[in-house]
Amino acid sequence: MKRAGIRTSGTRPPLLLALPALAAVTFLSLPLVGILVRTEWTELADHLSSPGTVQALRLSLLASFWALGLSLLLGVPLAWLLARVPFPGKAVVRSLVLLPMVLPPTVGGVALLLAFGRRGLLGPWLEETFGITLPFHTSGAVLAATFVAMPFLVISLEGALGGLRLRYEETAASLGASPVRVFFTVTLPMVAPGVIAGAALTWARALGEFGATITFAGNLPGTTQTLPLQVYLLLQDEPEAATSVSLLLLAIAMAVLIALRGRWTGTPADRERRTGPENGEQPIAAEPTADITQAAPPAPTEGRWALRAEVTGFTRLTLAAEPGTTIAVVGPNGAGKTTLLRALLGLTPRAHADLTLGGTDVTALPPHRRRVAWVPQDGALFPHMTALANTAYGLRTQGVPRTEARREARAWLDRLGVGHLAHRRPAQLSGGQAGRVALARALAARPRLLVLDEPLAALDQTTRAHVRHTLRTHLAGFGGVCLIVTHDPVEAVSLADRVLVLDDGRALQDAAPSEVTRHPRSPWVARMLGRNAWPGTATPEGLALDGGGVLVATDPPEAGTPALAIVAPESVSVHREKPAGSPRNVWPGTVREITASGSRLRVLITSDEAPDLVAEITPQAAAELGLADGVPVWTSLKATEATVVAL
Repeated sequence: MKRAGIRTSGTRPPLLLALPALAAVTFLSLPLVGILVRTEWTELADHLSSPGTVQALRLSLLASFWALGLSLLLGVPLAWLLARVPFPGKAVVRSLVLLPMVLPPTVGGVALLLAFGRRGLLGPWLEETFGITLPFHTSGAVLAATFVAMPFLVISLEGALGGLRLRYEETAASLGASPVRVFFTVTLPMVAPGVIAGAALTWARALGEFGATITFAGNLPGTTQTLPLQVYLLLQDEPEAATSVSLLLLAIAMAVLIALRGRWTGTPADRERRTGPENGEQPIAAEPTADITQAAPPAPTEGRWALRAEVTGFTRLTLAAEPGTTIAVVGPNGAGKTTLLRALLGLTPRAHADLTLGGTDVTALPPHRRRVAWVPQDGALFPHMTALANTAYGLRTQGVPRTEARREARAWLDRLGVGHLAHRRPAQLSGGQAGRVALARALAARPRLLVLDEPLAALDQTTRAHVRHTLRTHLAGFGGVCLIVTHDPVEAVSLADRVLVLDDGRALQDAAPSEVTRHPRSPWVARMLGRNAWPGTATPEGLALDGGGVLVATDPPEAGTPALAIVAPESVSVHREKPAGSPRNVWPGTVREITASGSRLRVLITSDEAPDLVAEITPQAAAELGLADGVPVWTSLKATEATVVAL
C-alpha cells in the first residue's frame, strides 16, 4: 500500500534539472550551516545577554513594530487601491512600490536622506514647522525600516485581494453596505491570511534592516543602533559574539517563515473546502425545525415600488412593472440575463440602466443605496460569517439592532428550512443549503427590487418545490418587483407573472407565461419547454426550414415572413416503415439517442431531409419498434400539429 503524500507516478526528475536544483539548495544552505558550525554554544547565553546586545534588541523590536504599524496603516489602503481601483499610471505606482525591494539598501538610505534630511526636500520644513528631525534619531530608524519593509505587505495583500472574487463585495453592496463597511466587514476578514502573511514578512524585514538605517539614521548606540548594526560592529572586534547575534536573527527569520508555511500571498477565505454533501441532501420534511408552515413570519414588507428601467449597452430594452410583479428572465447563455441584473444593480460597465423605483430615480445612486437585493448564481455567502450572521447582514447595514436583526434573520432561515443550520459557516453547508441561506439573506434585507440569478439551481427536486412555495408566498405580498433568471420552465411558469425572453441582449418576447408557453418566439425557449423548434421562412403551404426541408402547416404567416415552427414531441409519430395515409410531413431518419422523461421516452432522430427532432413515446412503443441507437426509422407529423409563429 502506498502512503498518502508519497509520489507514486514512478517517473524520476531529469538529471538536467535535478542537479542544478540540488546545487542551488546547497549554495543557499552552506552560509546558514556556517553560522551553526561557528557558533560558540557555551558562550551563546553570555553573548546574547550582554548590555549592548540587549539594548540593540530592544531598539530593533521598537523600530520593527513601529514600522509594521505604519506599513499596515498606509500599505493596506494602497494594496486595496492597486487591486480594486483602475486609474491611469497604476503600473508606475506598482513599480514605485516594488522599487525598495530591488533598490540597494544604501541607495535607499541616500534617497531618504535627500528627502527627509536637514538639507533634503522636506527635512527643513519638518524641522522649522514641527521641530522634527529624522536623521540620527530613532524615528529615522523607523522610517528607514518602513521604507524597505512596507512593499512586502503591499504585494502580499494585493495578491490576496486579486484572488478574492468581487462577487462577495458586490453582494454586500447590494445588501446596503457602504464601501467602507464592505472593506472592514467582508474584504478584510476574507483576506486575513494575506494580511497576516504580509505583516509577518514586513516585520521580519524591518527587524533585519541594515543598509538604509545606517545611511539615513546613523549608528548611535541606544538611539539608532539596531541589532543588525550591532552585528556589524561586533564582527570587527568580537566575531564570536557577532555569530551568536546572527544566529538569533536567523532563528527569528526561520520562525516567521515556518509559521507562514509558504503562504506568501495569503489564501482568501472563500477557498475553504465544503464539508457538506453537494448532492442528495435530505428534503426539508426530514430536517429538524424545517416546517415552513410553522415558522414565524418575518416582519412585513412596507411600501410599494413600481419598476421603470431603460437599459442601454450590451443589453438593450425598456422594462416596466407594477408593484408585486415577478418577471422570469430566460434565454440562452450569453443572452444578457446576468448583465441585465447587474445593470439594475449598477455593477457593470457593459450596460447602463436609468432606473426608477417607486417614483424615485435611483440611477445616480451607488449600489449600496439602491435597495436592490441580489442573489448571484453561486450565492456568494460570506465564508467568515455564520448562516445567521449572513442573513442578518443586510438588516444590520440598515441600522437594525443586532437582536432584532438576528430574530428576523432566523425567521427567514426557518421558513426556508435551514434554521437548524444557523450556527454553521458556508464551508459546512451543502450547495443546496448554501443556496437557501443566500436566498434568505436577500429576502431579509427588505429590498425594493429583488434580482435572483438562478437561486434554486442547486436544490434537489423535493427541496426546490418547498422553497419555490415559500418564495411564491413571499412574492405574493412583496411590494416591489422581482426579476428571477432561470433555466427551469417550472420556475418560470409557477413563480412569474411575466416571462422576458432575451437573446443577444435584446428582448424577443415579454408576455404572460401561458402566452410564451403556447407561442414561444425563441427557439431556445421552445426547446427549454421541451418542444421542437425550427426557424425558417413562411410559405403559402407552411415553412421553408433554415436547416433544409419543408414543413407543411396550417395557418402559416404571410409568405416571406421569418417564422418559427413549434412542434410538441408527443405530436411526432415514429415508424419502422414509411407511413401511408393522412400525414403531410414524412421524413426518414436515424435514432441517435434515447432518454427517459418521467414515464415516457424521448427519442432524438436525425435526418438528411429535415432538422433534428425529438419524439416522445411510451417505453412499450419503443420496445415494439425495436428502437436503439442507429436504428433507421420514419417520422410523421400532421400539418395541424405544427404551430408557426412569426418572428
